[in-house]
Amino acid sequence: MASDTVHTYPEQRFPLLGLPRLIPGLLLTGALTALAIWASSIPWVASLGLGALTLAILFGILVGNTLYPWLQPRCHTGVQLAKQRLLRLGIILYGFRLTFQQIADVGASGIIIDALTLTSTFLLACWLGKKVFGLDSQTTMLIGAGSSICGAAAVMATEPVLKADSSKVAVAVSTVVVFGTLAIFAYPWLYHLNEHFQWMPFTQETFGIYIGSTIHEVAQVVAAGHAIGPDAENAAVIAKMIRVMMLAPFLLLLSGYISRGAAGNKSEKSAITIPWFAVLFIAVAGLNSFNLLPAALVQHLITADTWMLAMAMAALGLTTHISAVRQAGMKPILLATLLFIWLVIGGGAINQLVQTLL
Repeated sequence: MASDTVHTYPEQRFPLLGLPRLIPGLLLTGALTALAIWASSIPWVASLGLGALTLAILFGILVGNTLYPWLQPRCHTGVQLAKQRLLRLGIILYGFRLTFQQIADVGASGIIIDALTLTSTFLLACWLGKKVFGLDSQTTMLIGAGSSICGAAAVMATEPVLKADSSKVAVAVSTVVVFGTLAIFAYPWLYHLNEHFQWMPFTQETFGIYIGSTIHEVAQVVAAGHAIGPDAENAAVIAKMIRVMMLAPFLLLLSGYISRGAAGNKSEKSAITIPWFAVLFIAVAGLNSFNLLPAALVQHLITADTWMLAMAMAALGLTTHISAVRQAGMKPILLATLLFIWLVIGGGAINQLVQTLL
């Protein structure tokens, strides 16, 4: 009878013991991250809403499908560390970008709008992905998480809960890039069109909440809000931050759902696996709400967090093969297209309904 024992080596349990093996991969992901952060500071690139995280995965995919096959024997261990450990630490430190006071600033209506938009979008993704397009659960949920919460960061945070393949993660992130970039140009156009025809009673502030509750990435939200005006930009960022904070409870619920066997074999239920990095994410946001740390230190932590998340994105790109993404076909793009349409139309309806009732 074959043994199911999985052997682990010391450097797998304690990565620092294998530091010499980690350095090449960390240097490679660090170099790609430095390039991505520099490129994201170029004005015309920033105006497209292409943040450091998005650029890091794009650069990673480029190198991963050209030079990396020759570098992989030396870089594999460090790249895997960036892809897994740095990702979780980056999600935890992401809490320093948020405070509970931001929720109070938007009020009950903003929270309800975000919650309804997130829930409806993710459930719609699950239904369309499985029933209409016949996609696997991992691809469906990753695309749903990216569309409904906070883009690439949500996809990356959902990956360890689902234990998804790199190619599926890359497909989901690519949909965020495509439709989030489209939203940067579409939303300001919709705002001015609505201002002319007066279809819906949007103000700059309420349209900003609409932007923050429906566009994928934080950088994309900032770009779209900025194109309309300062009131729209401020409201959009706050609404988006509240949506980001919903990532942690989402991961906890998703983990419980998967652990009960609902996503796989229903006859074999397992104990709930708590994604502790999601719990610590909320704890860090709570700590940040009390302003206990100096502002300069918090800013340094946010900078470190950007580097960690971008290195994780670069590592994902390095391990993504274009052939695997191509094999996914058009179905994931079609799913993301329908979700984008829902976010624009259904999200607008949710915004108007809640604003009217409250």
